[in-house]
Amino acid sequence: MQQEGKLGKIIFNNPENGYTVAVFDTEAGAIRIAGSFAEPKSGAKYRLEGRFTIHPKYGEQFSVSSYEEMMPEGADAILEFLSAGNIRGIGPKTAAQIVDVFGDEALTVIEETPEKLLNISGIGVKTLSKITESFGESREFANTAIELRELGIEMNEAVRVYKMYGKDSVRVVSENPYILAEDIRGINFNRADSIAAKLGVEPESNVRIESGIRYMLRSWAASGSTLMPEDHLVEKTAEFLDVMMDNVRDSLKDMVFAGELEEDSIDDIAVIYLYGYYHAEQRVAHELIKIRNAALKPVPLQSGNFLDAVRTDPGDLYGEGVELSVEQKRAILECLANNITIITGGPGTGKTTIINTLVRLFDFAGLSVALAAPTGRAAKRMEETSGKHAMTIHRMLEYVWSEEEDTLNFGRNEENPLEEDVIIVDEASMIDLMLMDGLLNAVKEGTRLIFTGDADQLPPVGAGNVLRDMIASECIPVIRLKEIFRQAEGSGIVTNSHLINSGEYPEQQSGNDFYIISKTGETSISDTIRELVGGRIEAGFDFVRSADDIQILTPTKRGMLGAPSLNAMLQEVINPPSADKAELKVGNITFREGDKVMQLRNNYGAEWHTDYLLTEGEGVFNGDMGIVERIDPADRTMTVRMDDRVIEYAGDMLEEIDLAYAVTVHKSQGSEFPVVVIPVLNFPPMLMTRNLLYTAVTRGKRLVIIVGDPARVRSMIDNNRADGRYTGLKWRLLALDADPFGRRL
Repeated sequence: MQQEGKLGKIIFNNPENGYTVAVFDTEAGAIRIAGSFAEPKSGAKYRLEGRFTIHPKYGEQFSVSSYEEMMPEGADAILEFLSAGNIRGIGPKTAAQIVDVFGDEALTVIEETPEKLLNISGIGVKTLSKITESFGESREFANTAIELRELGIEMNEAVRVYKMYGKDSVRVVSENPYILAEDIRGINFNRADSIAAKLGVEPESNVRIESGIRYMLRSWAASGSTLMPEDHLVEKTAEFLDVMMDNVRDSLKDMVFAGELEEDSIDDIAVIYLYGYYHAEQRVAHELIKIRNAALKPVPLQSGNFLDAVRTDPGDLYGEGVELSVEQKRAILECLANNITIITGGPGTGKTTIINTLVRLFDFAGLSVALAAPTGRAAKRMEETSGKHAMTIHRMLEYVWSEEEDTLNFGRNEENPLEEDVIIVDEASMIDLMLMDGLLNAVKEGTRLIFTGDADQLPPVGAGNVLRDMIASECIPVIRLKEIFRQAEGSGIVTNSHLINSGEYPEQQSGNDFYIISKTGETSISDTIRELVGGRIEAGFDFVRSADDIQILTPTKRGMLGAPSLNAMLQEVINPPSADKAELKVGNITFREGDKVMQLRNNYGAEWHTDYLLTEGEGVFNGDMGIVERIDPADRTMTVRMDDRVIEYAGDMLEEIDLAYAVTVHKSQGSEFPVVVIPVLNFPPMLMTRNLLYTAVTRGKRLVIIVGDPARVRSMIDNNRADGRYTGLKWRLLALDADPFGRRL
């Protein structure tokens, strides 16, 4: 269906993807339109393609699938168009002069003989350049969009493509349509493959196979692998693309020869890396051994009495007596005796006490200490328990996001290292390879580095398995805490966490903080969760103030017990529709003021501020959680509070956030919640693992309830399948450790 008319008031426009909501004036009257425009111009005339749809809040609107900008005809229409500021360098006064001189031919002059504009008062060479450039861009996109559509690229995609490649869009896409999957958000490999097929790209072509290889490596990196065994990569790529394995192997050799990929051997197996992960893994291994082997700076304490002082001195260190176990003392001694130390153990084994003791000990010795964690929630918890300022690793490294280069840089690095004498990093199991690379690059010579965390939890979301590889290599001093302290012995959460981790089954009810409610069907499990969140838990436990204290942790995203389905159900229970609460539909999700939400990916450039704009900054990270404070449906914006940060979501950013009444166990890493409820049924085998259940249970601080089939709980505990990611850090550490000179591999 076509609509012709003039663009009126622009209600909302996202310059990143072109999404626009506006009033459109037609001969039949004004209508509301929504769609993607490269650069919408009020007062400009357009021919729109699309259809009428019904918006749940605003009623009927015209959804634009494509458009063509029509040049206005007649002096009056041209004057209105130019006066609206649609062309840089032309304002109302200049527009009037141009139309007075050239009349109906004004736009023809601008397009074909722009040098004639130099006769207009106020237009010089620089202004003329702005005018011709601006007018040319408008016409250029119109022509480019038409050509891109002939290639099978829709308008919303064309806007993004044009913003990336400009006037070269058609040439770039025609030469290699697969580059779209690498450069344009929202276009995946399969979409690019369909465009390539329309362009006549042969299935066995090198450009298709090479793109498929990159896609497979990136997919595995997204699942945690820093490398792939070469034979496995060839086999899986050939299967995915439905091509001959010999052709994949030939293309792979070409990519390695060209330096696009790195080939190496790990434990006598040929492996392939994306360039960045290969060199990051090398640097991390080298820096770890370098830090370990550096000359040790002694801590200015009298070694004979400092532990007694820590245990009994009520003044200088703690302010109260603290009894340390033999394991804890040994951990502290290792931290004093080494440049780098790992302290690992499950819940209730005293990691927090060790951190707090070390902080006071180093303070007592006059050494500066930095505390950090991978997530904001973990850093906040670290600060609350230690009484000392803590921050995320990103903030400690003073990250800077460059929009122009689309890269993340750290202000703290080898040239500008961290200044503290001691760096203590908690929740180290969450640190991926790239973040560890940035951290180690900023550690100056002589700094003590202490990692604490639970190596038995799920590995990091990003690529790598750094903590486990460090421990498995046996090249870094490690203290494993196994003793459960008296104050934690009565906790069913702590007791059962350790039972699960050791392969033993928990009791149906343990203490007053751990329960298994036996249910064997999706519907009955979902209904039970609804009852628990809807008031049953709150009525039974006085420490639960509201449903906000309850977090559902599910192993999966799919089915009735997946995060999306549970979120839809729980939203109706916890935050039902109300005339007092504005809503905003994004894709299949309806957000509502008061909703609990979670950030889905790192956005280093997202702007935030604290109350009253006292502090401003950038960056919101994967797993950050908050509450929707305000929604402006007209502008399609959503204001979210995440602890002390206030962030406005609009445009593409709206796709980065999700409801968070229920989240996957992977997304919960680094967080603690007063109450955790875990549905367990017959999920896919890769999710039915011991360490996933262990991680979920250890997220609960005061109450854990498993709702599901006890037989499935037992099968998860029996399945001690390790995370199937491929990494090479362990082997690089072993190789460097065997080299007396610690040379880079």
